Amino acid sequence: MFTPKIPPPDTAPTPGTSLVQPLTGITHTPACTCHHNPSVTPVPAPAPAVPVSRPAVQLTPGSLLVAAAGGTAMVLIIGTVLVSMLLATAITAASVAICAVVLRSLLNRPNNR
Repeated sequence: MFTPKIPPPDTAPTPGTSLVQPLTGITHTPACTCHHNPSVTPVPAPAPAVPVSRPAVQLTPGSLLVAAAGGTAMVLIIGTVLVSMLLATAITAASVAICAVVLRSLLNRPNNR
């Protein structure tokens, strides 16, 4: 099952021959089909017309109200998340401090007897 499969001797290529035929008779076509004349100077392209300038963002009173409400909501959400993270850190620090005091008192009690 895991032995290599060797082709039969009648279909195997001989060391002097190859299965890939050499490429002969290939001609390259030119990159473009236009006929270049070096004595003719190219005509410059006309300058594009200047577009009418207008502001990129048009703010209406309704869109300003939506932007202000969205900004306020984002500040409140981010503030809530940050305060909860600070509260979790404070509670963890207080519990670790209490554990340290209790362990210290338990370890020092046998010496006081």
